Amino acid sequence: MIRLTSSLLLAGLFSLGGWSHAALADEGPTGQVGAGVGYQPYDPSGSRYEVTPLPYVDLDWGNVSLSGDDGLTWDAFKANGFSIGPFANYVPGRDSNGSLRGLRDVPDMGVVGGFVEYAPADFWRLFAELGSAVGGGSGQGGLLGRLGGELGYPLGMGIIGRSNFTAHYADERQAQTFFGVSAQEAQDSGIRQYHAGGGFQNVTLTQSFAIPLGGNWSLMTSASWIHLVGSAADSSIVKQKGDSDQGQIQTAISYKF
Repeated sequence: MIRLTSSLLLAGLFSLGGWSHAALADEGPTGQVGAGVGYQPYDPSGSRYEVTPLPYVDLDWGNVSLSGDDGLTWDAFKANGFSIGPFANYVPGRDSNGSLRGLRDVPDMGVVGGFVEYAPADFWRLFAELGSAVGGGSGQGGLLGRLGGELGYPLGMGIIGRSNFTAHYADERQAQTFFGVSAQEAQDSGIRQYHAGGGFQNVTLTQSFAIPLGGNWSLMTSASWIHLVGSAADSSIVKQKGDSDQGQIQTAISYKF
């Protein structure tokens, strides 16, 4: 599940035409769409939590897909369970107010790059991606990556469970964007000066369930545990205002067509 703003951004990227018409099926998209709500960290440091409206999006159109976790992807090459291609996704920013007052704001950004996935069956997959953040302020942005796997399984009564484990990578510039504190920011915020380095930023374990409600309707739920590691966990923002162990809960009603 993703923020409302991210779905609008991805829909815009989709409509602007960075994808080949040959990748799209003539019969139109299939999948699930819906709406829900999430209780989740406001920013990567876990400085506070927020309740926010969320769309649920899981669509396929030929070799093009749009989902909350993976963003907009195009299987430019697909054979023997392997898929390789470009992707575009969304990175939510932060307004530095409340406990983060004195730090610089970070605008919402897009991220574009490439991915590789191995999914020989519908119920499990391994994936890796690397992309560059675009649209940030001066000195913001950098490289972002994900490495992980997902397993799906039936639980009876039509309920489908999915377990996902993902490690998130950020280079020095991207880590500094959310976890660094300059000398001026330290003076303005009271948070100790800190320079964040690149490397793995967090590991996330997500458990989700799809529960049929009748007809084409389903209840989608997920719970995640997010554990900051490395330079992110050592950030003075995390130690003074946030938490290295975070959680989020999301739920939505979706319609399959």
